[in-house]
Amino acid sequence: MRNPLADEVYLRRSKPVAPDIRAEYFRDQTKIIHSYPFRRLKHKAQVFYAPDNDHICTRMEHVLHVATIAATICRGLNLSGGDWALDTELAYAIGLGHDLGHAPFGHEGEKELAAKLGAPKAFMHELNSYRVVEHLANHGQGLNLTYAVKDGIICHNGEDFNQNALKPSPTPNDLENIHERAYMPCTYEGCIVRLSDKIAYLGRDVEDAVTAGFITKKDLPKRTAESLGESNTDIISNLIADVVGASARSESVGFSPEKHTLVLEQGRFNYERIYYHPRLVKFRRHIRAVIHSLFDYFMELHAKHGTDFKAYAAMEFEVDRNFGHYIEQLGAVYKGEGCQAKTIVTDYIAGMTDGFALECMRQISLPVPLHFPRGGKPA
Repeated sequence: MRNPLADEVYLRRSKPVAPDIRAEYFRDQTKIIHSYPFRRLKHKAQVFYAPDNDHICTRMEHVLHVATIAATICRGLNLSGGDWALDTELAYAIGLGHDLGHAPFGHEGEKELAAKLGAPKAFMHELNSYRVVEHLANHGQGLNLTYAVKDGIICHNGEDFNQNALKPSPTPNDLENIHERAYMPCTYEGCIVRLSDKIAYLGRDVEDAVTAGFITKKDLPKRTAESLGESNTDIISNLIADVVGASARSESVGFSPEKHTLVLEQGRFNYERIYYHPRLVKFRRHIRAVIHSLFDYFMELHAKHGTDFKAYAAMEFEVDRNFGHYIEQLGAVYKGEGCQAKTIVTDYIAGMTDGFALECMRQISLPVPLHFPRGGKPA
């Protein structure tokens, strides 16, 4: 099965670049890996916020899982004997970049930013991931990725478990004018990333929940444990094999009806027993306070000083100076967009790691200790 659009559409970039030894989608992978937004993913939560355990999944590990799962499904379909000609490097690049716009503190941070931003321009991490790679990264120059990778990023929506049997959009999406999650990617590789996103977090979140003491493996639904497996490795392997087997002779990609039913069941279990566990629900109140306090603080700061970079640079608090430096770096972007304060503040907070957001909160909430010179004589 070949993608419905020509390579001249898929390989199009916003700015022309001279070809080099790398293939185009591999080149996009390197652009993403070397970017600041990608580096920050190692300190952004997947499900468990600001963990003190190095083996709990972070957003960086998640995107690597998605990239490898998507590339493996593409390879499996190419070897299946069907009429598939999928590009594993394209799938891997989309997987690497799909969450570059995720807010700190996972989906709860996204939810609270959306509440502060408000209508008509709601905050969605898929849309923000596209905004990051196209407009904000590289100090406002963007990463200049290929159209196919950007299309897969903005249309990756992996939270809808009900969707199955995915087919690409037959016409190119107007990426700058996508404002909701209803769009399907233009490539089969993008559709496969949507499936891979589900596969990546189903088992990994179970594994982390067991480590955290939220559940035990005995708590898993009997049907899913027997058919999908109890470990992250088994769940990934079984679902990859199922997607390849179910899609090999089809014009769509998806799970078999049997496995899709089990995916829905496991997804419900994860929501009930992990994502809405009392300990995470309690933590969400703190996240709401952090996001809302930071948003209000930076809005007030911007109202006072706007884009007066010298004013920010002369301020006592590091949190203020950092915000001013950010506005200065992205000045050309915001000037071109009309410099809306809510947009600037949302972009700034969305780019934070969990730890940086907590440090900013500490600076604006706690008094700065007074420092006295050592060895001084009493008055």
